[in-house]
Amino acid sequence: MAGLINIGLTGILGHQTALNTTGNNITNANTPGYSRQEVLFETQPAQRTGAGSIGSGVNVADVRRLADEYLTQQIREDSSLSGEQEALNSELTRLDNLLGGDSTGLSNALNNFFAALQNAAEDPTSLPQRHMVISEGQQVVNRFQGLNEELIQQRESVKTQMQQGAKDANSLLKSIADLNLAISESPGLAQGKMPNDLLDQRDEKLRQLSELVSVKVTETEGSQVNVSLSNGLALVVGSNAATFGTRENAEDPTRLEFTLRAGDRTLVVDDQITGGKLGGLRRFEKEGLQSAFEDLGRVALALSSAINHQHEIGMDLEGDLGGLFFKDINTMAAQTSRVVANANNQSPQNTQLAVEITDAGALEGGTWTLQFGTNGSYELIDDETGEIVNQGRLPATPLAEINMPGFNIRYEGGDINAGDKFLIQPSRNAAANMGLEIRREEDLALASPIKALTGQVVTANPLEVADNNKGTGIISQGTMLNVRNPLTNSLLPGFTQQQDLANGPLEVRFDNSSGSMTFSVYDNSGTQIVGPTNYVAGQSNKIFSENPGAGDAYQGYQFEISGQPESGDTFTIDFNAGGVSDNRNAQFLAALGTANTMNGASQSFAEGYAGLVEDVGVKTRQSQLDLEAGKTLLEQSTNQRESMSGVNLDEEAGKLIQYQAAYNASAKVISVGQDLFNTLLQSFR
Repeated sequence: MAGLINIGLTGILGHQTALNTTGNNITNANTPGYSRQEVLFETQPAQRTGAGSIGSGVNVADVRRLADEYLTQQIREDSSLSGEQEALNSELTRLDNLLGGDSTGLSNALNNFFAALQNAAEDPTSLPQRHMVISEGQQVVNRFQGLNEELIQQRESVKTQMQQGAKDANSLLKSIADLNLAISESPGLAQGKMPNDLLDQRDEKLRQLSELVSVKVTETEGSQVNVSLSNGLALVVGSNAATFGTRENAEDPTRLEFTLRAGDRTLVVDDQITGGKLGGLRRFEKEGLQSAFEDLGRVALALSSAINHQHEIGMDLEGDLGGLFFKDINTMAAQTSRVVANANNQSPQNTQLAVEITDAGALEGGTWTLQFGTNGSYELIDDETGEIVNQGRLPATPLAEINMPGFNIRYEGGDINAGDKFLIQPSRNAAANMGLEIRREEDLALASPIKALTGQVVTANPLEVADNNKGTGIISQGTMLNVRNPLTNSLLPGFTQQQDLANGPLEVRFDNSSGSMTFSVYDNSGTQIVGPTNYVAGQSNKIFSENPGAGDAYQGYQFEISGQPESGDTFTIDFNAGGVSDNRNAQFLAALGTANTMNGASQSFAEGYAGLVEDVGVKTRQSQLDLEAGKTLLEQSTNQRESMSGVNLDEEAGKLIQYQAAYNASAKVISVGQDLFNTLLQSFR
């Protein structure tokens, strides 16, 4: 009877444990990371009798945690992928909305500006129309600067998220290390009795860490785990945790780089931060934000350069040559700001470099790293591809240059040390540096400063021209090339800044005394500066050279003659005095709105900006698709884990009934045993 009571007692105790475990499952059904537990029963050693072995009850062998390490690892990997895509898509969507928005983008401002120029070309003497051009020009500047400021704010937001992400990762690493210690010190571990709740907590911390950065997890002795980055760099070893940090990037101080401190060592681990939210932020910074700064700057440089050049070769309402419309893109401050010295360069760190934009239309997007070797040798490396695009030796003499498409890197002075590096960013700050130079309506140069007349000047007044030509020759009204020599940047000899051609009026004379028709050009002193040049009938004949190095034959403008002139015919070229109603330069300015002036003369300004918007839009759409795929994978792996480790309330309710019935039956066994014992006692009375 005592044996019967003991058997019932083991049943009660065992099924009470089962009921407690089932109740714990039910109450933790919504606890993140909780793994369902079940009680494993085993029979107690039987008692041997002459009639055979008789069972002695039940024993709880273990409370098992239902978890599959493969599924757990899969969830970590899918969490890392989903976290990366979510961060990337969130930031790209914000950037896409900024650049493509009607009120926040650049397209409307560009369209309104060139529409104002077209309206001014229709009435070049109208001050209100001129005022509208200046007003719309200021709006263009405001949009460039506004977009740049928004990009800066997004960059700072990304940096703040990186800093907070590093702090969150450190908290998780510390918790994982502490849980490692607690698990290894758990009672009964040597006998295989696992601390299920601690294991669940550690797996949940590892999953949360995977949402921030991709990690590898390796089991070690004592049921501990080691955690490392994808390249094997340790984050957690036993109960010791490393610490993430952020600091200003040595190459580009506008960016942050990640560091890892373990013991007394601090390593830069920027390139090892992949996956998770932190990896997504790094991808956005490199693939989205950096190119947005560069391409927006390229549009700003191309627009400023083209408008400034065309405006400078025009004539304003007061008869003066035009000045800068937008701020000069090649001020010394702008040139030096395009070079950033690496913070790790050797002392005395006094190297002076400058980047001059030589052709904004040919400028390619991107940044480059200029790295010096011994004796001034250098390599110019494309940061995007890592390829060497230029190399050689830079002599340590001022004004030595490294030539690239669209820009030059110029050495201004200072020491060149082997190993020194410099970040070359020709367009990164262009949108921020853009400004409007012109202020007065009268200063808008909408007219052309040159004109041509048929015939010869007969008085001191250049407007009085005698047309004694006998042939059918026709001269164009001229095209301005430049008012300054592109080689020296000095004002060309034929121009004064105010209302005159210094060597004008010029006279084009035709002569066929040699048996073939030729023409020559004479200045106002009667000196021949061009010719004699053979005239070819039936085609357009250019008068001047278009090579700045051709001496007097280059005047900074070009005229063309067609038709059939006769010997003795003349044409007069002079300053367009009094030509306030002339709209030729206004038309040229307005035409720049659709002219292919960017990317090697293949795109207009609007198309160049649209290319930036399209590129961001494509990346945003791709990231959205990747995010949806990542979420689907995470959902699938989560469902697989839940099918094994998740709590099914219906199933647990069934187990409650099962274990309750077994508990009651065990109690009945004890009751029967007690009754039998009482009956036996009564029989001896």
